[in-house]
Amino acid sequence: MKLLIVAATKSEVEILVSRLKFISIDTNNVSRFSSEKCIVDILITSVGMVATAFELGRRLQNNIYDLILNVGICGAINKQLSIGEVVNVTTDCIYELGAEDGDKFLKFEELNLPGKNKFENILESKNEIIRSLRKVSGITVNTVHGNDTSISKIESRIKSDVETMEGAAFMYAMENQATPYFQIRSISNYVERRDRSKWNILLAIKNLNEELLNIIHSL
Repeated sequence: MKLLIVAATKSEVEILVSRLKFISIDTNNVSRFSSEKCIVDILITSVGMVATAFELGRRLQNNIYDLILNVGICGAINKQLSIGEVVNVTTDCIYELGAEDGDKFLKFEELNLPGKNKFENILESKNEIIRSLRKVSGITVNTVHGNDTSISKIESRIKSDVETMEGAAFMYAMENQATPYFQIRSISNYVERRDRSKWNILLAIKNLNEELLNIIHSL
């Protein structure tokens, strides 16, 4: 089994890295590790949609995997989700892709342009741990929301549970690949007026890495 884990930052997978056996690092800065049953490549893309799509596209040109996971922390729009909860993002959207017409926002599908900004992963994982995660919808943004007015507009545009800065780019890159893929996220904060004292990044990273280790050991 050969697994690729895609994360925006090293800190989001540092616990996982410490629990795997290091093998090598290649010229594209992908680190290779091993567990009892599989080879694990870890690709750190940097933050954002552009970096994620570019690095993942470059990686997949000459490498074949049995499973690819996009992992990281996220903000919860849905307050019924718990801080530290690990979820499976099965639908995602490039939320800001559209046009302004005065005070009105025109959604991408209203512009009659080629392409799309919404993505859905209909795959059912064979892995019991991935199957057990709550399935949620997401939006992907360049600017994380921290303004009451802009937050209130989210629901009017699209129903979503979580917010990330990379998810839809990952799903776009993976959509035409034959490889099974999933976006696994852990909630560090609620999407509200920015107040880092309410965030729990350490708990989110801990829970995320524990689930990733469970997934790897169950492959």
